Amino acid sequence: MKIDKFDKKFYLVREDVLPEAMKKTLEVKEMIERGKAESVWEAVHRVDLSRSAYYKYRDTVFPFSTIKNERLISLFFYLEDRSGTLSQLLRVVASSGCNILTIHQTIPLQGRANVTLSLNTSDIQMEIEDLLSDLRKLEFVEKVEVLGTGA
Repeated sequence: MKIDKFDKKFYLVREDVLPEAMKKTLEVKEMIERGKAESVWEAVHRVDLSRSAYYKYRDTVFPFSTIKNERLISLFFYLEDRSGTLSQLLRVVASSGCNILTIHQTIPLQGRANVTLSLNTSDIQMEIEDLLSDLRKLEFVEKVEVLGTGA
């Protein structure tokens, strides 16, 4: 039975738990993409990574910012139940250039509400990571989770 890349599971993993070789592979890919290295050999040499490690991981590790190319993202929020919180949250999202496709809010219980947003990020004017950081800084946002992405 042949297993292709579409049969594989994907995970979102924090950078601080990635093995060093994967982090360096991402650096090499970025250097090549941005023209800061003319060859794989030059880039792996500059970040002190073996070519074999680079080739092992190059097609399996991607920066989170590639989600921007996917165009759709679903976010799940844990919010404090205060007047105006949803409108403030939506204002931040809209000001980033994202188009809000769907909104689902639970009935607040024990001072907390859950909100799920589906966004089209085609016209986003910042990095996804920066938007997530801005959303996490809102005083009424307890937690933001990325539920998924798609084309």
